[in-house]
Amino acid sequence: MTVPSPNNTNTSEDSLQALQKLIRTFCDERDWDQFHNPKDLAISLALEAAEVMEHFQWKNAEEMAAHSRNHKDDVAEELADVFYWVLLLSNKLDIDLIEAFKKKMAKNRQKYPVAKAKGSHKKYTELA
Repeated sequence: MTVPSPNNTNTSEDSLQALQKLIRTFCDERDWDQFHNPKDLAISLALEAAEVMEHFQWKNAEEMAAHSRNHKDDVAEELADVFYWVLLLSNKLDIDLIEAFKKKMAKNRQKYPVAKAKGSHKKYTELA
């Protein structure tokens, strides 16, 4: 099995489909699919996202900036865990993440037009 390239060049080994295949192989080798229903995959995703949040909990802006620099590898590992569960859940549900992302960005462009949303953190329902 080929492991995705660690460098920044985008190869076919780095595609979402290749990463999903890597995860599927990893899980299949361990006979874990029996535990991977959408509910439990979604729970695992939420739990890993909470671990990302733990890195920033109770920190002011200065402390967060320092923590981000000093613990970049730790935060990266937690984000990779989140990405793992996103890929596994999307694979389980046969969702094309690239297509879903493009559709969502198109919706976001409509919900948050530049003229109304630029420089604002308001939700689209509150934009004037």
